Amino acid sequence: MKNITNYIRPLILSGLFLLTFGCKKTLDVNVDPNNPAIESASPEVLLPSAVMSTAGRVGGDMAILGGIWSQYWTQSFASNQYKTIDTYNLTRTDFNGAFDQLFAGALADYQLAIKKAQAASDWRYNLMATIMKAYTYQVLVDLYDQLPYTEAFQGSANLQPKYDDGYFIYQSLLTEINTALTKDFTSVPLTASQKKGDFLFAGDMGRWVQFANTLKLKMYLRMVNAKPAEAETGIRALYTAGANFLSVGAGIAKFEDSPNNSNPMYEYNVRRLNTTTNLRASYTFSSWLIENEDPRATKYFGTASPIGQNQGDFAATQQEQPTYANASVAAQSAIDPVWFISDSESFFMQAEALERYYGGAGAEALYDQGVQASFTASGASSAGFVGSTGLYAYPTGGSFETKLEAIIVQKWASLPGSHALEAFFEQQRTGYPVTSPVYSTVDSYIPGQWVYAKNGVTGSNRFPKRLVWPASSRDRNINVPTEVPIYVKVWWGK
Repeated sequence: MKNITNYIRPLILSGLFLLTFGCKKTLDVNVDPNNPAIESASPEVLLPSAVMSTAGRVGGDMAILGGIWSQYWTQSFASNQYKTIDTYNLTRTDFNGAFDQLFAGALADYQLAIKKAQAASDWRYNLMATIMKAYTYQVLVDLYDQLPYTEAFQGSANLQPKYDDGYFIYQSLLTEINTALTKDFTSVPLTASQKKGDFLFAGDMGRWVQFANTLKLKMYLRMVNAKPAEAETGIRALYTAGANFLSVGAGIAKFEDSPNNSNPMYEYNVRRLNTTTNLRASYTFSSWLIENEDPRATKYFGTASPIGQNQGDFAATQQEQPTYANASVAAQSAIDPVWFISDSESFFMQAEALERYYGGAGAEALYDQGVQASFTASGASSAGFVGSTGLYAYPTGGSFETKLEAIIVQKWASLPGSHALEAFFEQQRTGYPVTSPVYSTVDSYIPGQWVYAKNGVTGSNRFPKRLVWPASSRDRNINVPTEVPIYVKVWWGK
């Protein structure tokens, strides 16, 4: 019997990513009147717990995955924690906890909150839960390509739901968001208590609408390769309707430097492992920062001149070891936020949309806002970097691809930390940053170009593009699709 206390407890975020599907149930056969079944929980109880489940995984172990695969960090030569990630050697036994907690935990709770909110005509919680359901599903679809959707969350009525393809799920989620936006979610404001439970926007429904619009923009941009006509139609519809997009980050920004109350990546990678050195600066990223004398390096690695370890080179030679021993570590703070969509990310997406469909009018200003927002978040001065005369000036006279590369590379430079997974997705969609024809130890290597990990197991230049469906599903569900190698692109991939 699942119970409410099992869901309140995860509001202390950092413990979430240690949970698995098995933690979601107990063997109790009686209902304790002081500990009622989760089915009796209200949307205002279900939503904040589910939000923290999403943040705990996306900003925790999946952020580590994204950060390594986005070549911000690499496995330290002096430890072993993340070798399977850095070698692209993941199997169905990896990330079971993350998948189960997001699917059987967060998504199941969002769905129950939506059901209850609709039954009560509470369109406020219907909108908030629908947006978070769409965001969480989108992350999982982008990682796994196919997931249960039409037959999901039926409990004992269907223990082996079919897997739907990612494009169908995207279409369905966009429809769900659009339907939720048509309801009256503003005439009854949230109470003071309910506002406290809205960890993203404290009851500001206007911000939730911006989050919905920005999430839709992201999903349509994901579709530009596989479904270009549909992507264009969707984005043009947003602009025709005068959609407002996020100018502030959507996420969780209220962590404390104490056990079980910290940023989830910090809690997992630093506090619980009792070390700060498992993740070292990847030479891919550190060389780019140094090449540009980018002051954000101090935020990301604690020094203006980070020393990088070549990606995936944890089996260091004796000649390399003295340098690698001084390689900079990923700078993490217990109070770092977990963003679902950051302000800079929103600006960069808008700049890309204007370049693709509106002749670039206004794109430069939004690009500059994105770069500025990234510098502001890092605490670094943007002097000499932003604007028409800055080092990162928008290439107004360049081709579309030149402009897109500038946008995506700067987006990459803005995403280290608990939002690192997004950079991995964007490279799969756009091809930027570009991949290098040589490894980073070769003299002709260009800083910032991605390299195939030295100890990769998938074959030369077969970069990872997805996760393997987890054993927790495959061992229980005959409908899990046939295994696909992790170097095969997902449905929207370039």
